[in-house]
Amino acid sequence: MSRRVATQPRTGLVIGMILAAALLPAVPASATSPASGVHVWLTTGDKANLLTEQPPDAIGAPVDGAPTIEVDPARRYQRMAGFGASITDSTAHLIATSRHRDAIMRDLFDPRRGLGLSYLRQPIGASDFVAGDHYTYDDVPAGETDYRLAHFSIDHDRAEILPLLRQARALNPDLKVMGTPWSPPAWMKTNQSLVGGRLIDDPKVYEAFGDYLVRFVREYRKAGVPIDALTLQNEPQNRNPSGYPGMDLRDPEEARLVGIVGHKLSRAGLPTKLLGYDHNWSLHPNDVGPPEDPANPEYARSLLENPTARRYLDGIAYHCYSGDPERQSELHDAYPHEDIYFTECSGTQSQDPATTFPDTLHWHTRYLTVGAVRNWAKTVITWNLALDPAGGPHNGGCDTCVGVVTVDPGTGEATPTADYYVLGHATKFLRPGAVRVGSTVAGNIHDVAFRNPDGSIVLIAVNDDWGTGTATFNVRLGKRTFSYELPAGAVTTMTFH
Repeated sequence: MSRRVATQPRTGLVIGMILAAALLPAVPASATSPASGVHVWLTTGDKANLLTEQPPDAIGAPVDGAPTIEVDPARRYQRMAGFGASITDSTAHLIATSRHRDAIMRDLFDPRRGLGLSYLRQPIGASDFVAGDHYTYDDVPAGETDYRLAHFSIDHDRAEILPLLRQARALNPDLKVMGTPWSPPAWMKTNQSLVGGRLIDDPKVYEAFGDYLVRFVREYRKAGVPIDALTLQNEPQNRNPSGYPGMDLRDPEEARLVGIVGHKLSRAGLPTKLLGYDHNWSLHPNDVGPPEDPANPEYARSLLENPTARRYLDGIAYHCYSGDPERQSELHDAYPHEDIYFTECSGTQSQDPATTFPDTLHWHTRYLTVGAVRNWAKTVITWNLALDPAGGPHNGGCDTCVGVVTVDPGTGEATPTADYYVLGHATKFLRPGAVRVGSTVAGNIHDVAFRNPDGSIVLIAVNDDWGTGTATFNVRLGKRTFSYELPAGAVTTMTFH
C-alpha cells in the first residue's frame, strides 16, 4: 500500500492514552440492566468515550418520527471469519523489542482482557514496512536462479515475526492467518528486482513461484503457524510501486498462477484457501495504464470467468484505496457462491493531527466494519498492527500510514489509534461463528448486525455526519423498541442478551 484512499478524508496521528492490559472492560456474559438487557458501548471523535459502556439511562423510549433500524435475526448472510491487521516486519520489530511486549500482545489478542483480534494478513517476504532491507525467502546473487528452491528459507521470520504469531495464536486459539506476497524473488522477474517488473513468462518460473508459495505454507505450518488462506499478489494492478516490493500481475497471468498453486496445494494435502485479486474496490486512477496497454477494471470478475481459476479460487479479496464497498455486492450478485474478504486499509496521518482520530474512526467504521461487512466481507483487516510515531520503520512506500497501535521505540509503550477502537467495536463483542443478520439503515446512521452462536445480537452503528450534531434514532428488534442519541462521527456497539 502506498497511496491515500481516494474517498477517505485526510487523517493524522494522534497520541492517545497508554495501552494497558485493563484498558477495556470485559463484556458481561449474562448481565441485565434496567434497559431490558440492552448494553451500549460508545467511542467519540473527541476521545471523551473510548469503547466506554454507557449507563442504562442512555437508552430512551421510542421517539416518534425518528429513523429506525429494524434488526431481523431471521435474515442470515455471511459467517464472519475475523477482524485484524498485519504483523509486518516493522510491527514485529517494534513489539518484539518492547519491554511491554507481553502486555501489548495480551491487549491486542486476548479475547477476555483485550481486543481479541482474530485474523492476521502476513506479508510473504518484505512489504514496504520492513525494519531493514527488502527480502524474500529465496534471494540469490544477481544473475543466478534457483528453480529447485535449494536456498529457500524462512529464517528471517524466525527471530521476531514467527514468535509473535505463535504468541498471538496462544492468546487467541481462534486466530487465523493469511499469507500475501508483495513480490516473488527477483530472479523470477523481468527486471530482476523486487520493485516493479513482471513474472517471467516461462513455465519453469510459474512452477517455481507456485512451489515457493506452497513451501511457505508448509514451513509456516511446521513453525506453528497454519495458513488459512493465500492471495497470489498484493495489489497486482499497481504497476509502479514507489520504491518497495511489488509486481504487475495481469489477470490472465494470475488465473494461470491460481491453477498452478491450487493444484500444488491439493496435491500436498494442504487445506489453505486461495483468494484472488487482493486490490481496490475500483481501478485506482494511478493504475489505469496507457491507452495501448490499459488495466482491466473488472480484474476480479475476469478471474471468476476463467474456468481454471474458478475451479481453485475460494473467494476474492479487496482493498479500500479506490472505489466503494458496494463493488463487493456487485461481484457477490454475479457469483453468490464465492466468498469475499476485505484485506487492507491503512489509517493515514495528515497535516492537522487533531483530525486523525475522529476522521479515521468515522471513515473506517462507515466503510469497513459497517460498509465492507454489509457488502459480504467475511473479514475486516486493516494494515500494520503497530508503527512508531513517525509511521515507520519503512523502506519505500507509505510515509503517512498509522498502525492499530503506536509503539514508542524509546519507552516501548503502546498507544491505541482510532483503528484500535474501530476493530474493538467488533472484536470485543463478536464470537467465533458469528453471522451477519438483517438490519436496515436509519438516515445517517449506518449499521451492521450480527447473531452470535449463543443467540445474542450485536449491532454496530456509526453516525455518518461530518458535522458536530447528534442524531436520535430508534432500534427495533421484535417487540422491543428503544431510542439512542449518537454524536456526529461517533461509533456505538449495542448488545442484546
